[in-house]
Amino acid sequence: MALKDITLGQYFPGNSVVHRLDPRTKLIAVVLYIVSLFLAKWFVTYAIMLMVLAGAITISRVPVRSVFRGLKPVLFIVVFTALLNIFYTPGNTVLAHFWIFTITLEGVYRAFFMVVRIMMLITGTFLLTYTTSPILLTDGLESLLGPLKRVKAPIHELAMMMSIALRFIPTLIEETDKIMSAQRARGADFESGNLIQRAKALLPLLVPLFVSAFRRADELATAMECRCYHGGEGRTRLRQLKYQGRDYVTLLLFLAVAIGVGILGHFGL
Repeated sequence: MALKDITLGQYFPGNSVVHRLDPRTKLIAVVLYIVSLFLAKWFVTYAIMLMVLAGAITISRVPVRSVFRGLKPVLFIVVFTALLNIFYTPGNTVLAHFWIFTITLEGVYRAFFMVVRIMMLITGTFLLTYTTSPILLTDGLESLLGPLKRVKAPIHELAMMMSIALRFIPTLIEETDKIMSAQRARGADFESGNLIQRAKALLPLLVPLFVSAFRRADELATAMECRCYHGGEGRTRLRQLKYQGRDYVTLLLFLAVAIGVGILGHFGL
């Protein structure tokens, strides 16, 4: 897996309907989407969620290749989860039995739905960062969590930390790729040997990466101090968030999907 396959935190500029939605709308829609995924039980409800996801990707005009490329880093976790569900799910219909492992029809179904759920969950949440800039995402999250300011919760600081983290993920990935290329040019080998040898080979990579990360953090802190940044108190925004008609339609659509999937899931569909 190449580092360029990691697309978490990347933003694809565009002018689609999904891009123009209020960030608060997209955050609430993602929450409703996740709830709907966990309410889905069988092929009918999962097919509905798949159509919702496919429709969102199509409307957003985000390259499908980039969407699937973002799933590569989690393939190992997905496969491992599927194997655990296949081998350790009890059931009445035994398909195969060898040594201490038993494969049942119920386990195969559960593994299949678990894999589909994880991949759809990751794709849906990645679509949020693909279509929302870190600044707008921060403003939307801060606005939604605004009521917590009454209990003195540092909402602005938490939202700013999330924004900075998302913003610097692609930068750190690019820096890691440059360091790995430089170390390979010096004869470093990151792919051969056993697990312990590979871990030791990563030391020449981790040390300069941490040094670079701390240097960037120090430069960012200095730049924020020079611009007289003192938190969210008294700050104004260049773009004021305001719900429009398409936002209400989107929220009603996702709410209807969540209610519908919940009802169908209650009947085992």
